[in-house]
Amino acid sequence: MVSIELSDIRAARKRFDNEAVVRHTPLETSRSLSRMSGADVHLKMEHLQRTGSFKTRGAYNKLKQVAAAGGVNRVVAASAGNHAQGVALAATTVGIDSTIVMPKSAPQTKIDATRDYGGDVELHGSNFPEAMAYAKTLTEAEDTIFVHAYDDPDIVAGQGTIGLEIHADLPEVDTVIVPIGGGGLIGGISTALKTLDPSIHVVGVQAEAAATVPESLDKGSPHSIDHPDTIADGIATGGISELTYDLIERHVDEVITVSDDQISSGILILLERAKQLVEGAGAVSVAALLSDELDVEGETVVPLLCGGNIDMSMLQTVLTHALTERAQLLRLRVKIDDQPGKMTQISGIIADEGANIRDVRHDRAVDDLRVGEAYLVFQVVTSGTEHAKSIGKAIEQAGYEVERMN
Repeated sequence: MVSIELSDIRAARKRFDNEAVVRHTPLETSRSLSRMSGADVHLKMEHLQRTGSFKTRGAYNKLKQVAAAGGVNRVVAASAGNHAQGVALAATTVGIDSTIVMPKSAPQTKIDATRDYGGDVELHGSNFPEAMAYAKTLTEAEDTIFVHAYDDPDIVAGQGTIGLEIHADLPEVDTVIVPIGGGGLIGGISTALKTLDPSIHVVGVQAEAAATVPESLDKGSPHSIDHPDTIADGIATGGISELTYDLIERHVDEVITVSDDQISSGILILLERAKQLVEGAGAVSVAALLSDELDVEGETVVPLLCGGNIDMSMLQTVLTHALTERAQLLRLRVKIDDQPGKMTQISGIIADEGANIRDVRHDRAVDDLRVGEAYLVFQVVTSGTEHAKSIGKAIEQAGYEVERMN
């Protein structure tokens, strides 16, 4: 079976001759995450690539060689978004046309960016596997080839250059935490790191609802799922390949999973504490760092922030969920006698507590209400759990029944 070695990754690095396509991304120390985890945390800022993700590395390594060999005028790829942008930019840079098939559920920001980088976008299917199957039907012409997101040694070698950078910038690293979708990223990085220093601990992370690697390792061969469903859409590939399975089995020390709630929290923590905006796939490494499944206390750790292309509607969803969990977005239901002035009185109590009312509504058609009663449902912005408790207590002390709805 075709695989990759450190020499392939070093050769890929030499092809990166244009910083407008691929740049050496920095490592940034995070005091907040270090304090929260008990480790010395250095974030690998791969979301700062021009396309917002690492995918350009593999695509540029692949297409520079394709262009040099000649005979190919168009490349086809399938992607939920980040591979799409990487292939489109790389193809345009080396002078080859590109057609990118994306699922209809792909974020609009990623669709628009792919077109901006020169790719012809076709939307097909409800998920990545369906987009992939359709894309492979578009390669019948002799001058057209398919560029796989992870089942390609040149792609994997390009992604592996991140491992070279981590080792060069922080040779004392103990643990590197890498997101897993199709496995190309961790396959390349783990090959580089384990060859350079076998003592480095490489941890892979998948979203629970898209986790194919743990079962694959248990069964001894790649396992797939039909409908991966996670906010980390960039790693919702639904499976890995024989190539990436082999590299993971050989070089990765452990694979853990994180929930969408943990990923959501990771996005918010990175935004608040590290001042970095990442997508779900980019935050899974931090979600793993802060999970109970990983103990890195006292170690030097590099979580990889692999993508920053978060859709604004998804960001709103994530923020709303996280703020609700922290009681900073509070929904209160207050039972009242349905008389004039009640809303004004309760709104005044909330205002006196220093909270802002985002919206309020009357509920009268509820079975447990008697004639002449109603519910007022307030959505309130608070500073956190203690503030939320104080607001509820103040309303109760004014003689009202109050219930937190979220």
